[in-house]
Amino acid sequence: MTILDSHIRLSRRSALQCLGALAALAPFPALAAPPQGFEPWRDGFRARALAKGISDATWSRCMGRIEPDMSVFKQMRNQPEFHEKTWQYINRRVSDWRITAGKEALRKNEALFARIEHDFGVERGTLLALWGVESAFGDPLVQKNHMRPVFPSLAALAWNEPRRRSYWETELINALRIVNKGWSTPEEMRGSWAGAMGHTQWMPEVWLNVGMDYDHDGRVSPFGKPDDALGSTARYLVNRGKYHRGEHWGYEVRAPGGASGSRSYAAWAAAGVQRADGKAFPQPNASAKLWVPEPGGPVFLLGPNFYAVRSYNPSMNYALAICHLGDRILGASPFLHPFPGSERALTLAEVQEVQTRLTKAGFDTGGTDGRVGNDTMKAVKDFQTRVGLPTDGYAGLEVLGRLRAQ
Repeated sequence: MTILDSHIRLSRRSALQCLGALAALAPFPALAAPPQGFEPWRDGFRARALAKGISDATWSRCMGRIEPDMSVFKQMRNQPEFHEKTWQYINRRVSDWRITAGKEALRKNEALFARIEHDFGVERGTLLALWGVESAFGDPLVQKNHMRPVFPSLAALAWNEPRRRSYWETELINALRIVNKGWSTPEEMRGSWAGAMGHTQWMPEVWLNVGMDYDHDGRVSPFGKPDDALGSTARYLVNRGKYHRGEHWGYEVRAPGGASGSRSYAAWAAAGVQRADGKAFPQPNASAKLWVPEPGGPVFLLGPNFYAVRSYNPSMNYALAICHLGDRILGASPFLHPFPGSERALTLAEVQEVQTRLTKAGFDTGGTDGRVGNDTMKAVKDFQTRVGLPTDGYAGLEVLGRLRAQ
């Protein structure tokens, strides 16, 4: 799940102080009365939880006084829809801010990424990109402004979401098991409305079954130091995504018309398919599939590691954004062949200018930090509606030009 990354204007120190204050409060504020039918469900679910090994103390701590967070159903119904084109989706995620912040995150964690590459063979660029897209490289403001206690959310979904009730009940049991193991507390376990948590947005099942104590502190945690989150995410890509050690995810290529299918890089080269940058394929015997996201746009050969990334999120565009962002953080160029009708991504300074001008015009962007999340996209969409532009919510050159003309 992609995390919102446009925030209110708080200093990092202030954010950490706010987080400390929040942790001191009761995590689940009491309501006047629980919704009708919740308490009988909770009583019945307690018996099932205890039968699966959850202690009475853990149950009482996590669920004894809980009230379901009914706002999750509004979140499910009202997920933002901005109808992004492929190039807009890529530009927003492979942003100037994420590239710059990714380089700094690598500088600060060079030894950790080298260790992960040695242990799992997962390229550092891939993990940096996942980290950047999922939590803005662990920025505490994401945790503060966009995360909520997961037990009330999961309780609401397990009780009253009929389409996937079994799934949500299982995830609630998994969350209880995490507390039962002493790996975390209900106060610390804050996440998205669906229960995804931490640096790389683990669902409880992933935390419980794939998470590892990579920093050897005696517990598994996606919070705090990024070691457990990044090491475990590499393990996820290897075990569940079938990541191939030492292979790149794929390459932008130039291909003759009619090319299709799956074959080795050597066979593709023999068929006239070449890397767009003119370089040789470094592993000619590895296999890859040809993919054309849009007619007239860039063409790619995709290896197994592209699909390993896709195991983290089933969207092809998501996987392409992650793979491309990882390359850009490590110094690669933008795609050499543009998508039809595309434009360059705004620079960090230009995004900040868009946010500043929107704010002055009365639109709430959630901050002017150069990170385009749903707050900024909604502000852009509202501005587009006001001035008669197509309402796609994309903060691009056309929106910037209209704002400058105001």
